[in-house]
Amino acid sequence: MVEGIRVTGVVDAVAEALRAAAIGGELEPDRPVTEAWVAARFAVARPSAKAAIEKLVGEGVLERAAHRSARVRRLDADAVRDVYRTRRRIESAAIRELAATRSRPDAAAEADAEIATHLGGSSVDIVDPDLRFHSAIVDALGSERTSRAYRSLIEEVRQCMAQVQGRGLISVDTILAEHERILELIAAGDAEAAVAVLAEHLGRAEERLAAAVAAP
Repeated sequence: MVEGIRVTGVVDAVAEALRAAAIGGELEPDRPVTEAWVAARFAVARPSAKAAIEKLVGEGVLERAAHRSARVRRLDADAVRDVYRTRRRIESAAIRELAATRSRPDAAAEADAEIATHLGGSSVDIVDPDLRFHSAIVDALGSERTSRAYRSLIEEVRQCMAQVQGRGLISVDTILAEHERILELIAAGDAEAAVAVLAEHLGRAEERLAAAVAAP
């Protein structure tokens, strides 16, 4: 049992390191990620390397064609648009339900407080709290299945956020201001105004990132 826990911890640690490298750009899109390379890079056994790779394939960070090594997934413009539009559908529905009872999610406000500490700094630093803000809105519904559906997008969402913020496409000030406005409108019970701000917020990121990844 202890051995099983240890192995699981190794797999999770390697997967997290690979995920960070892929999302952060250290591992460029389309780069092969082989079991041999992962095992050597992290000094782990081949079965652990394989398990870490399969974990990231399942999350969508890596992709694997039949009889080919796994590769870092490249998000093209169509994928970016689909990720953002799927997010908008789920988050808009969540906002409408929360606004109906004026339920402002405390966890979203806490994420914004962390974002506020990075005003004027590198926007890459807000990837995690930005993701927590949006996840908190969905999780505030208290629906296990809705949260699970949203989590199925999380790694693609994180990859998009990292590219938007890594490329400096939107300022931290703008992101924070729009987050705070969404929460104000939820608390005021103005669902459609909050959804409109969300649509502008996500739509801007979608258009700028789609244009960036489509550029030569």
